[in-house]
Amino acid sequence: MSPLAAALDEVLAPIGDGCVLAIPHGMAGVAMEATRALIRHGVKGLHLIGVPTSSLQADLLIGAGCVASVYTSAISLGEFGPAPRFTAAVLSGTVAVQDATCPAIYTALQAAEKGVPFMPMRGLIGSDVLRHRNEWRVIDNPFASQDPIVLLPAISPDVAAFHAPMADRDGNVWIGRQRELALMAHAARRTVVTVERIHDGVFFDDPILAAGALSNLYVSHIAVVPRGAWPLTLPDFYPADDAHMAEYARLAATAEGFSRYLDEHVHARRAA
Repeated sequence: MSPLAAALDEVLAPIGDGCVLAIPHGMAGVAMEATRALIRHGVKGLHLIGVPTSSLQADLLIGAGCVASVYTSAISLGEFGPAPRFTAAVLSGTVAVQDATCPAIYTALQAAEKGVPFMPMRGLIGSDVLRHRNEWRVIDNPFASQDPIVLLPAISPDVAAFHAPMADRDGNVWIGRQRELALMAHAARRTVVTVERIHDGVFFDDPILAAGALSNLYVSHIAVVPRGAWPLTLPDFYPADDAHMAEYARLAATAEGFSRYLDEHVHARRAA
């Protein structure tokens, strides 16, 4: 059965209060129009998994009061500076943070992808990150003495959400070079995708497109949302809107400015 759906609101139905939601980094294809819709829906208590980081998407959701916790290796606006609403939430204690490293997040998702409860990883022993993560366990390598290794519990998101260039008529999604999106979809229980357009054909019938396709076996819901990653980039299709990002960084530096941003760029779209 094809996961294609007509309306964005229908596609977002699996993302409810308390959802463990995996989201990609800002250069991988972020479902920004879906993010604005979630804020308009008033979703609460999200547990965000940044794969392996996040930027504007997480900052918007946090500032709008949608987030209870974040599990990530970083949240920032990159060249536009720190993520202001994330910073304010951490300082006020309104959002819990589980710090990680980029490889640790990928490794924990790979455990869920493979259907195993944990995955070993090197490179964490001796770090402050490990010292503050009691659920990460250090064991002796059973195949070599005096070789400790860290075990990371699997990350199994309730939902993975991202934006991609296109889906085909069978509900397969073309992600191109952004292979971390496939990892997210494999690890999550459900995957929600917005796309620029529907391809008239089947990706797996094309020897070129097949290599960048994600099977509909891992996709729950799809909505067509042109420019759905704006103001972030959709790699190889359109760049980020730097002027808008600079405006966001300026406005979101204060609670009052952030509220104005929501009124102009999130809630105003409901009226439109």
